[in-house]
Parts: sequence; structure tokens; C-alpha cells
Amino acid sequence: MKNMGKLMKQAQQLQSKMAKLQEEMAEKTVEASAGGGMVKVVANGKQEIAAIHIEKEVVDPEDVDMLQDLLLAAINEALARSQAMVSEEMNKLTGGMNIPGLM
Repeated sequence: MKNMGKLMKQAQQLQSKMAKLQEEMAEKTVEASAGGGMVKVVANGKQEIAAIHIEKEVVDPEDVDMLQDLLLAAINEALARSQAMVSEEMNKLTGGMNIPGLM
């Protein structure tokens, strides 16, 4: 019984640390770009897009497909970087232990 109480306490501490980490990740951002920096996307640790910046030169009404492709590339890269950032921080917290259902 003693070990069970200790295990429960450790689980509660981990849960508390994870909640704090989630709050911190919401504040951290990563940036990705496409088209040589013509399109930039910022994502936060909650995998939300926080900002998109498009240079005027890349906006061509005759070539909307290119702009769409640049946006998709930058958004997907920003989300991938955000996920990597969260994974790295989660690994620090859990010591690399894979716990199903976490973030």
C-alpha cells in the first residue's frame, strides 16, 4: 500500500508538471517560411497558427496556385516544428518514457 501511495503522488506531480508545460508551450512559438522567405508562418506549441506574413511580391492574381502552395508548405513546416518542440519538451519531462495519451 505504501508503494501505491508513492506511485499516486508521483503521478499527481507528473500531471501538475504536464499542465504547466502545456501552458508554457502555448506561449512558445516557432517560425517556418517558404518561397525564400516570401511566406512566413508562426505556430505555437498548441499547434495553432499564430501569424502568417506574405510579402506583396508573391501575391499574383494570375498565379494563385503558387501562393496556395507556398502557404501550405510554410504552414505544414510550422506545425511540424511545433510538434517537434513539444515532443522535445515532453521527453525532458518524462525522461523519454512513452506514456500513451500524453500530448
